[in-house]
Amino acid sequence: MRTPVTIIGAGLGGLTLARVLHVHGIPVTVYEAESSPAARTQGGMLDIHDYNGQLALKAAGLMDEFHAIVLEGRQAMRVLGTDGTVLLDKADDGTGGRPEVLRGELRQILLDSLPAGAVRWGHKVSSSRTLGEGRHEVTFADGSTVVTSLLVGADGAWSRVRPLLSTATPEYAGTSFVETYLFDADTRHPAAAKAVGGGMLIAPSPGKDIFAHRERGDTLHAYVGLTKPQEWFAAIDFTDAAAATARIAQEFDGWAPELTALITDGDTAPVLRSTYGLPTGHRWDRVPGVTLLGDAAHLAPPNGEGANLAMLDGAELGQALAAHPDDIEAALTEYEQAMFPRSTEVTAFEGVEVQGIDSEDNTAHGLIKVIEKGR
Repeated sequence: MRTPVTIIGAGLGGLTLARVLHVHGIPVTVYEAESSPAARTQGGMLDIHDYNGQLALKAAGLMDEFHAIVLEGRQAMRVLGTDGTVLLDKADDGTGGRPEVLRGELRQILLDSLPAGAVRWGHKVSSSRTLGEGRHEVTFADGSTVVTSLLVGADGAWSRVRPLLSTATPEYAGTSFVETYLFDADTRHPAAAKAVGGGMLIAPSPGKDIFAHRERGDTLHAYVGLTKPQEWFAAIDFTDAAAATARIAQEFDGWAPELTALITDGDTAPVLRSTYGLPTGHRWDRVPGVTLLGDAAHLAPPNGEGANLAMLDGAELGQALAAHPDDIEAALTEYEQAMFPRSTEVTAFEGVEVQGIDSEDNTAHGLIKVIEKGR
């Protein structure tokens, strides 16, 4: 009997691990704090890369399901100056290796690929502790506990499993994003819809940026980035949507109206998303019976790689456990020795990824790819 695996967290990384384990006949249970799959919206668009995220989906046997949810044309990209001048306009010609999907739909195909009961909803972890000999006990908010010989923390930035391995804690990365949505944009917000185009819009400026993505249909999902201390945002009352919107828009005074409309004309209350990171190169000494993946292991400011890395972590950990059915420690060591340098290489760029741009296009300051993390 293979050692059952206990996963904390039903995000993309944890679910990819669960699916790969299931494919290989390894028993697995996922404990998730949320009460159900529909407990909250799952964030916006993700570009799933052919060099990491898609490799994970192949290992999970879910490429057909993945292709079915790809939103065609969303790899198109526009860069606008603050005055609305088009600096770069690249069409989606279908040859890119980074097709776009909605995070919630990707999570759903992973959930649908698992047997009934594999995910235990409404299990918020309050603490975890080492019992010795590779065994660990997890305590949930309702007082219940589970003891396991193989524990995986896939529980994100504020992981309750990480303290078993590391004393590191996330620190504010210096930038926060204010998130808005514009619905029925082609008819109700035509100027903003035209500015965004068919895929992604970036309007970069030192210390402040506007990003937007066309999601399914004519929904625009915008992220307004400001490099400000947390105290600056704390002084804004986000429970007063109108006042918060006005204060954020004030920072973009003088920008083209089709860009500021992404702030002022939002159809939802603005939501603050602060970014955090673990120390670059975060790693730990091997502790028997426990490991981490995704943001729990290598949280970084948004750089377009987080979800992809989490999924690849999950796939590679699952494959290592399948390859070493009688030696958990060999599997965990193999996984960590590959994961540590991979995540360090990606996160060392301080959350900024220059993407799809040639050297002669540097007037755009580089293309900063920010993907909603739902933190």
